Amino acid sequence: MDQQSGVHQQPAEVGTMMTQAQSPGTWSTGMFDCFSDMGTCCCGLFCFPCMQCQTASDYGWCFCMPVLDSFCCVVSYLLRSNIRERHGIAGSSFDDCIKISCCYPCVWCQMNRELKIRGN
Repeated sequence: MDQQSGVHQQPAEVGTMMTQAQSPGTWSTGMFDCFSDMGTCCCGLFCFPCMQCQTASDYGWCFCMPVLDSFCCVVSYLLRSNIRERHGIAGSSFDDCIKISCCYPCVWCQMNRELKIRGN
């Protein structure tokens, strides 16, 4: 207990997602922050299409939208830019395209974590 403010601080539970409150202009986790949410990264590793469908559904889209992504990553680009816009996260279309092209699974894991943290 903090003597001055009277606030109790609880220790973090093992296995919980540890994040700090982010300003509206930044992503809550980095693209390569797998250790902040091992469940998402394991799901992305062992059943990537399931994680994609869950992410689309969590955003409010039809869960099967990521199936269309196999043609040219349009769904990934649209979802990432919509998440950025909804939450006021800084970035650009060019940046989104580069990240999706270079590390497609990491981008999807980051989007999934963002929706979990911000409560969709």
